[in-house]
Amino acid sequence: MIRSVVRESNIRNGFCHVFVPHTTAAVTINENADPDVPRDMLMALDKAIPWHDQYRHQEGNAAAPRQILSGGRPRVVVLIEDGNLILGTWQSVFFL
Repeated sequence: MIRSVVRESNIRNGFCHVFVPHTTAAVTINENADPDVPRDMLMALDKAIPWHDQYRHQEGNAAAPRQILSGGRPRVVVLIEDGNLILGTWQSVFFL
């Protein structure tokens, strides 16, 4: 989705700021060439911070801070060069 937005913007060189304006969401850059990587990330997060536990916070999103454990932050910045996102060979932007 981000690549499409950059392509449609016709911006050739610069920065792509990806920002998530929500306290229980984040973005990060991680390896994504192997489809098992996102699955393994979710499995590890489920073990470390399960969605259902004895949380006192009962709004249904008590486990949401788990995005912090995976390196997530409210924003990432990716370089744009010649109309393309500059990411490592195996990298992708993840929404957490």
